[in-house]
Amino acid sequence: MSLPLGAEVQPLSAARPERVPLEGRYVRLEPLEQATHGAALWAATGGAEHADLWTYLADGPYADRAPFELALEKKAASQDPLFFAIVDLQTGLAAGHASYLRIEPQHRSIEVGGLVYGPALQRTVGATETIFLLGRHAFEDLHYRRYEWKCNALNSRSRQAALRLGFTFEGIFRHHMIVKGRNRDTAWFSMLDSEWPDRKAALERWLDPDNFDAAGEQKEKLARASR
Repeated sequence: MSLPLGAEVQPLSAARPERVPLEGRYVRLEPLEQATHGAALWAATGGAEHADLWTYLADGPYADRAPFELALEKKAASQDPLFFAIVDLQTGLAAGHASYLRIEPQHRSIEVGGLVYGPALQRTVGATETIFLLGRHAFEDLHYRRYEWKCNALNSRSRQAALRLGFTFEGIFRHHMIVKGRNRDTAWFSMLDSEWPDRKAALERWLDPDNFDAAGEQKEKLARASR
């Protein structure tokens, strides 16, 4: 009796991401360094006034600078997650950070996460370009076949962002984690290498400067461009 099997996959491993910069039109992703990015990241994401940015993350918020800098040093030394500072090319300052995590070269699966966008970065072209740059690098340079996005199932903004960016919702992992003493159900999303060409084209159309008027307003929404 023959049992069903999955499609054969070429016996290739993806490359592990390295601490290299990723250059965009609006932002540059730089390997995170406390000495280089700490002051700007504290101004953008630290202090009591930015506590809400950390609501659904495993760490933070940081009311005081010393523990914030210590956390940045640990993030900068980590290989998985592998953190990048998101540098706004207009100001030259880090406005948030992002990471690759759950890096599995043998299965060619990698996740984007650890996203902290300061208020100046939120809902900007640079915020979208960050996910594009990490996706392009994962698929085209490192040869992953699965690009994941996971978030607290209660985080409606993150879930909406994943769909807008072209990720596919896969379901809820119930009682997946205990974070900061509270239950976390986790929403799972993914994008596959076979889907990347269409997703890439939609993102590139949206990111093109011609898609924005003189006031910086988008002419075509990404959700519409992704259909």
